Order: sequence, then C-alpha cells, then structure tokens
Amino acid sequence: MMQVRITDQPIDPAAETVALTRGRSDVGALVAFSGICRDSEDSGKITSLTLEHYPGMAEAEISRHIEEAKARWPLLGARIVHRVGRIVPGEVIVFAACTSKHRMAAFEAAEFLMDFLKTRAPFWKKVESAGAENWVEAKEKDDNAAARWERGAKRKAAE
Repeated sequence: MMQVRITDQPIDPAAETVALTRGRSDVGALVAFSGICRDSEDSGKITSLTLEHYPGMAEAEISRHIEEAKARWPLLGARIVHRVGRIVPGEVIVFAACTSKHRMAAFEAAEFLMDFLKTRAPFWKKVESAGAENWVEAKEKDDNAAARWERGAKRKAAE
C-alpha cells in the first residue's frame, strides 16, 4: 500500500504505522521516521513553524518519488503524512515509513524519501521566533544528502 496524505491535523505515528502494516504477514521490516518541530535552531528559539504547500502538486510530487523508491527497492508499502499550517514545538511535522521483506530496502527507501521531502517537495516553511518571522531557505547539507541519490541513479544507469 502506497499512500500520501497532507493534513492540517496532528499526526499520530503509532496509528500510521498500524495502518501501514494491518493485515500484512509478508512484511519483514518497517522503517518509520517522524520529524518533530523542535524549539530551537541556529538562529534562536522557535515559537512555531508555518508550512504551506501547493495542493495537488505536493501530493503528485511525493507520489512520484514513492514510485521512484518502489523502482529502486522492493517495497511492500510506503506512507507519507505531512503537516501544513501552524505547528508548535513538540508536534510531528512529517511521518514517513517504508515496508519491505528485508530491512536494508526499508531503511534506504525511507532515507531516500526523507531526503526528497527535505529538499525538493513543494513545501514552504516559515519560522517564528522572538517576534520575527523568516522563510527557511534550503540548506547545503540537505542538498548534498539528496544529491547522493542522483549520483546513485546515474551510476546504476551506467552499469
């Protein structure tokens, strides 16, 4: 089962995990990641994040990357749930999980999907701290993490 959901409601990682594995006896590995809003960043204390997205386009792009993950790894399932709207420290921003018969495929696919979400998914994040608001720019370390998957795809195609 492959599913993408964008919501302005709180995310329950335990419920999402159960939904992904319910009735499945062929799953040998489940790797799940929950991104949580923290209260500080290099620039100081965070009071909230506001995430915006391009409805329809965001779901389509995430689904496309899930399909790419399925082509790279033998996945049995993938589930991504992403919050939008105002999020305060301690709340889950994103839940991403992959299932497979074996752990390595689930680990790598989950990491691939999170690297995409962090760098290329059509979301915009504004950080509010100490009365100031700033839109967050992409970070070089995140771009470098995502670039390794592109190098891997090019290497595989050349083989």
